[in-house]
Amino acid sequence: MSTNKATVEKFIDGFNKSDHVQILSCLTDDVEWLMPGGFHLFGKEEFDGEIENPAFVGMPKVKITRMTEENNIVCAEGSVEAQFKAGGPLHAVFCDVFEMENGLVKKLVGYLVHLPE
Repeated sequence: MSTNKATVEKFIDGFNKSDHVQILSCLTDDVEWLMPGGFHLFGKEEFDGEIENPAFVGMPKVKITRMTEENNIVCAEGSVEAQFKAGGPLHAVFCDVFEMENGLVKKLVGYLVHLPE
């Protein structure tokens, strides 16, 4: 497995454990995180503030089903399960595009689709 793919796996594992230190260790200091239609964040401090979204309780279950890499871009597809604080589950699929620099995430563009129950 490449260094870039290993970093993405470590990053996703950090979300499954809500381990801020592990997640942040995978990022460049000037990281950019974009979820089209959702938010656009810059830097580790803003990124850290979104790791545990206040709309949810507990830890999510994030599973990668496929990763593809070309040059310094890693695309990860997978699924997410979480519990809304207001009640009810979240079932979704994602495609995250990671732009890597020296084995760290420099930019993340995430596409999330909520699935019907």
